[in-house]
Amino acid sequence: MDEVLTAADASSSSRSFNSSPILPSNLPLLSAFLAFAIAQFLKLFTTWYKERRWDSKRMFGSGGMPSSHSATVTALAVAIGFHDGTGTSSFALAVVLAAVVMYDATGVRLHAGRQAEVLNQIVCELPTEHPLSNVRPLRELLGHTPLQVAAGAILGCIVAFFMRTSG
Repeated sequence: MDEVLTAADASSSSRSFNSSPILPSNLPLLSAFLAFAIAQFLKLFTTWYKERRWDSKRMFGSGGMPSSHSATVTALAVAIGFHDGTGTSSFALAVVLAAVVMYDATGVRLHAGRQAEVLNQIVCELPTEHPLSNVRPLRELLGHTPLQVAAGAILGCIVAFFMRTSG
């Protein structure tokens, strides 16, 4: 049986051959990763501005300004909106994911970090003979303030916009 090759089939097959195995051509995915990387890199400078010291560990940690989680999910949602349209199921899924991530960052994770701060202070004030006095401190930078989440979301929108215009 002879198969008929349509123009749509030809363009989809050429698209699969033109995509690089090293760098995927998925703009929403690239936008999300780039937004994450930029946000983590910016934490070096926002930490220096706030504390007047360079802390390279901030590039690999959670918490801080801007929220890399918010930048990532917002860039993903906006890029999907640009790429597939805002009426698609994938856009709806990305928006809901972004909302959950940002709500969690300013809610549960922020308050867990504040509780860790209080617990660390209590442990520091224990007498040295107390069994908990030598416990490793809990991580305090877990969540984000609403301003940090908003800054991450704005960064994600900007990255998705520029990835759209460059692609």
